[in-house]
Amino acid sequence: MRQGPIPGVRGRVRPLRLLGDPVLHAPCAEVTDFGPQLAALVEDLFATMYAANGVGLAANQTGEPVRVFVYDCPDDEDVQHRGHVVNPRLVERGGMVLRGPEGCLSLPGLEAGTERYDEAVVEGFTVSGEPVRVRGTGFFARCLQHECDHLDGGVYSDRLTGWRRRRLLRRAARAPWSGGTPG
Repeated sequence: MRQGPIPGVRGRVRPLRLLGDPVLHAPCAEVTDFGPQLAALVEDLFATMYAANGVGLAANQTGEPVRVFVYDCPDDEDVQHRGHVVNPRLVERGGMVLRGPEGCLSLPGLEAGTERYDEAVVEGFTVSGEPVRVRGTGFFARCLQHECDHLDGGVYSDRLTGWRRRRLLRRAARAPWSGGTPG
């Protein structure tokens, strides 16, 4: 049985920004106001992530260029991790580098083998300004790195090279949601 409130219940689903949108390719600003607007944004991010069947979502994917992300993601042992981080910093990456399938709500329906470390630690703050440290392994480590990349102005396609990158960008250009000009 779940303890505590369900994140996103009070939030509204926001439209997602898609590959090529300039907000996805610019570093996000630090959050300085830990008031009710930030709490509402976090609720909206959870609602949007759940509506899109995602495991993580960064604020700039909804057009808000601020350093916040939410997650509800399993690790490789099927332990579910749920939360949010404000002003996150990726402070540790380690373990093995693994190439695994990675997708993104800003590139719906697409995925590509992307290299990520299988251990990651993110530090930041909660919506109320309390310090938080989140440690992830396996798939959850991939999620933490992916969301931090978003807030730095990157998408996973930026990490691809050679034929993997070319193939993903061709598929993105042909996708029904694309304007034909992948980012």
